[in-house]
Amino acid sequence: MATFDEWLTAYDIVYRELPATSSLACPNCGHRTLRIIFTAPPAAEHGYVSFWCDTCLEGIYISRAPIPAGVTARSTDEPTEERNRGIPDYRLAT
Repeated sequence: MATFDEWLTAYDIVYRELPATSSLACPNCGHRTLRIIFTAPPAAEHGYVSFWCDTCLEGIYISRAPIPAGVTARSTDEPTEERNRGIPDYRLAT
């Protein structure tokens, strides 16, 4: 299992490439299937981040992260089922 710090490094690289899609390899399994979704109150500049690998289902969750320009965040006003649509129940790195 990749460490939390390894995941933070991967997040930083993927974050800097947004809104473009990254082809960075997962720090845990090496597949290029990393996903990132921001969730925030409407018009907020900061929110929550779900960052995971679709292959090994490992990742991290970050709170109070800045939302980059060009990225649409899911609204916290949406019902839980809608705003969590497509986010799997992945293992959190510690």
